[in-house]
Amino acid sequence: MGISGGGMRRPHQPTFAELFTPKLITVLREGYNLAAFRDDVLAGLTVAIVALPLSMAIAIASGASPDRGLITAVIGGFLVSALGGSRFQIGGPAGAFIVLVAATVSRNGIDGLILATMLSGVFLMVAGYLKLGTYIKFIPYPVTVGFTAGIAVIIFASQIRDLLGLTLTGKEPGELIPKLQVLGSAIHTVNLSAAAITIATIAIILLLKKLRPSWPGILIAVAASAVAAWFFALPVETIGTKFGGIPQSFPLPSLPAISLAKLQAILPDAISFALLGAIESLLSAVVADGMTGRRHRSNCELVAQGIANIGSALFGGICVTGTIARTATNVRAGAHGPISGMLHAVFLLVFILVAAPLASYIPLAALAAVLAVVAWNMAEKHEFATLLRSSWGDAAVLSATFLLTIFRDLTEGIVVGFALGAILFINRMAQTTGIEADKPLVVADKADDANGDRKPYDPGLAADPDVVVYRITGAFFFGAASTIGSVLEGFSDRHKAFVIDFAAVPFLDSTAANAIKGIAEKAKRQGVRVILTGTSQGVRRALLTHGARPPLVKYRADVAVAVSEIKIRRAAAIQETSS
Repeated sequence: MGISGGGMRRPHQPTFAELFTPKLITVLREGYNLAAFRDDVLAGLTVAIVALPLSMAIAIASGASPDRGLITAVIGGFLVSALGGSRFQIGGPAGAFIVLVAATVSRNGIDGLILATMLSGVFLMVAGYLKLGTYIKFIPYPVTVGFTAGIAVIIFASQIRDLLGLTLTGKEPGELIPKLQVLGSAIHTVNLSAAAITIATIAIILLLKKLRPSWPGILIAVAASAVAAWFFALPVETIGTKFGGIPQSFPLPSLPAISLAKLQAILPDAISFALLGAIESLLSAVVADGMTGRRHRSNCELVAQGIANIGSALFGGICVTGTIARTATNVRAGAHGPISGMLHAVFLLVFILVAAPLASYIPLAALAAVLAVVAWNMAEKHEFATLLRSSWGDAAVLSATFLLTIFRDLTEGIVVGFALGAILFINRMAQTTGIEADKPLVVADKADDANGDRKPYDPGLAADPDVVVYRITGAFFFGAASTIGSVLEGFSDRHKAFVIDFAAVPFLDSTAANAIKGIAEKAKRQGVRVILTGTSQGVRRALLTHGARPPLVKYRADVAVAVSEIKIRRAAAIQETSS
């Protein structure tokens, strides 16, 4: 697999300091003024309003008290933004961790959870300094969709009890099938008031999302449910009745009890926390990059996530990771840089110190409804269906990861899914190698060097400043998608057209197709036309399936046809302007 662009130099190798300089320092060096601060204050307040009910709901669903979720959002959110490698990342408790955290609490208690969180932070820091963040790109797209959808199913199942206000005689099982059996046997104990609050909360969230998307729908829905429960004296369980409310003070840092036996017991949990935290955080950073056109520093981000988890554990918090929904909210709210994330943590701290008593009136059914909506949104239903139709290989990897996450274990699902993806890749590469063995793995586009190693597509194209052409050679798969994507994204808005030649690409998987779609969307925002040439039937089918279709991109037979069309359109535009 190779790629090159006309006139491109060898990429700059960043120094250690460049790799691990927090984006906060970068933003301040660029110049930070009052207008940018106002933008960050507004964005930070917006994210805090979203994070407030979510942090409590996630902590409760994880088997911890709601104040631990808020502590995690305050400490973790501040450290991730202050030290991280992404301008817009928002850290805090995440729904993806609910399954792992609840299982750890069940086996080892809260002290075991805090120790596992701290140890996972150490692992994340080590991974970052060893520059392992670069290798997260090797997680295939079907694996991420599969375990995310599996987590969504488990989260929803874990909330059924509070959604319906069921009364259980014994402990609720952790496994899905036994859990559903126990909940089904208790269906006659449905609390109609709790069910009504659930329906009303979900309805308010969905209606506000449709009618007033800029409003904080989750907070409004939870607040309305709390007012209704208090005003009508509804017989429902609340944060106050179950947890005694939220302490109106912030805890002092302290170390959990540490022993060799305890470390051995929580080691598998700590490894799982670190693995999922790395994947989830870097995926969130990639989402922010796609929304803003920026690029994050993956290894710096891992170090920051590690420090944030250690800091959260010291104050009694739970696992910290980058949160996709809150990060996207931060971007949409107009954040300028990491200071918005730091301010979001400050606003949450103010809530703990000032308004904590009001949280006692929040019904657990309302928070369960919030998590039900979160589970629905994180299921990635469209992507799931697309992968099932994409190919038998992607469908097999997706299904195995999804089912193992639900019925066995999240870590097992990720490991097996990755292994299946690797086996599938080896099989595809074996087939590709037989066909392409006589073709050189060199990519040339429009420059001819002195040794004659590169030859231009077209003599006129080499001097054309308005067009940039790349040719990809070899199988374009998940392992190469990040590297090639970073090169392809290097085009400038000074160009009018961007041609990507697939004539020498025998195979393209879903991760690569998704990367091409993201590149085309970025080009569209910059007013650059994207033309894909030389696509085989299979490659084009994969691209179209994953959204790289007209008018986002154009398809032409070869580079010569694409360049000729560009020249004709440009000549016509010049003639129209002069007339």
